Amino acid sequence: MGPDFIRPDAPKVSRYTRTTVPTQTISADGQAQHFGKGAKLVANWWKLFNSSQLDVVVKDGLNNNPGVQAAQASLRESRENLQAGYGIFYPQAAMDFNATRQEFSPARFGSNSSSSIFNLVTLSASVSYALDIFGGERRAIEGLQAQVDLQRATVQATYLALSGNIVNTVIARAAYRAEIDMTEQIIAMQQEQISIVQKQVQAGTTPYANVLVLKGELTALEATLPPLRQKLAQSEHLLATLSGHFSAQWTPPQVDMADLMLPQNLPVSLPSELVRQRPDILAAEAALHGASANIGVATAALFPSFTLNGSFGQNNSSVNNLFQSNGSFWSLGPDVSMPVFNGGTLLSKREAARAEYLQALANYRQTVLGAFAQVADALRGLEHDAESLQAEALALDTAKQSLSLMQTNYQAGLVNYPQLLIANVQYQQAEINFLQAQAQRLQDTTAIFVALGGGWWSPVRGSGNGN
Repeated sequence: MGPDFIRPDAPKVSRYTRTTVPTQTISADGQAQHFGKGAKLVANWWKLFNSSQLDVVVKDGLNNNPGVQAAQASLRESRENLQAGYGIFYPQAAMDFNATRQEFSPARFGSNSSSSIFNLVTLSASVSYALDIFGGERRAIEGLQAQVDLQRATVQATYLALSGNIVNTVIARAAYRAEIDMTEQIIAMQQEQISIVQKQVQAGTTPYANVLVLKGELTALEATLPPLRQKLAQSEHLLATLSGHFSAQWTPPQVDMADLMLPQNLPVSLPSELVRQRPDILAAEAALHGASANIGVATAALFPSFTLNGSFGQNNSSVNNLFQSNGSFWSLGPDVSMPVFNGGTLLSKREAARAEYLQALANYRQTVLGAFAQVADALRGLEHDAESLQAEALALDTAKQSLSLMQTNYQAGLVNYPQLLIANVQYQQAEINFLQAQAQRLQDTTAIFVALGGGWWSPVRGSGNGN
């Protein structure tokens, strides 16, 4: 009874974006990222960043995160429920022992005889077997199997989300540390410049207004440090939580921006493959399968249920005489139960099951749409990240050349020291902008691996840098 589940077809699209994504990004910082259409992802994709410390943090999180442990326990629970469900296809046997002392009154049958008191000892066994003629039990098992599939996909999704969050947090932490160091260097140069200008004010060669301008710039720059330090602390606390540790009891391994290599060869699954490998899509499909099975269960409930029952046993007035032949009894026969009138309850439950299926189907479609949008965002993000990094690299190179020229002119006596410090500050700020663009490119590279499903179905790669 009920519909047989058919997996939804993959969307009839050949690409993720409206216009074709180039086969590679532009070269930025000497590196272009290549998109391998149809190439396979590896399970431990974070190894492509070529950082042993990053690998340590991710593996620590996968082993200790409570969310992963909860998902694994839910999967075990669903498997045991499925195994328990299979028991309906086997005969159900039970034994019963009963010993009572009773008083019997013949007056119940119109006799004037006095009542009698006696013992009754009964030992019996019963066997029943449900005949699943209309398939309700088979559909129930199908629903339990779908629940196992859903929990399995949930475990995979938990692994994927956790590994992606850990990698992103490690990148953010490394970037915050580097930006704090650079900002502190700029502050030191600003303070030195203020000291020089104050001496010029005392000598009467510079107006005091210049000092006020520099102090205002310094104060604004110093104000950026507390938020950066707060972000750094939050990233460390988040990393501890993701790894299943208390912040006070765990020190994260040190990972610097220089330790993270940009993966240059990025596998991009075909759209037709994405719906068969993203855990959230597989979970939505399993939920749809379960809803389909529930229609069968609700439909079968409208029809009779059949059970074969048998029992046999012995009874007597004492345990010693329990197995005498005159105390035996048995019964054998079918049990048929058929709904006759229930106020429309069963029909309404079937309609509710159909509505549940339509809801699950809509959720599945929404999940697929969201997944394709996430891949499209990641692909375009990498394309634009390369453009942004290229622009920041040019700005950094220009600032570096300007600083070099200013140093030469200073040595020749053509410019004063404050002018040299200004050029140095501009160079340091260009370095910060370049650093931020680097971090964004690394995080968007993480996003493409997560968007494509993380490669949980593929063999584990031992090591590599993706080149």
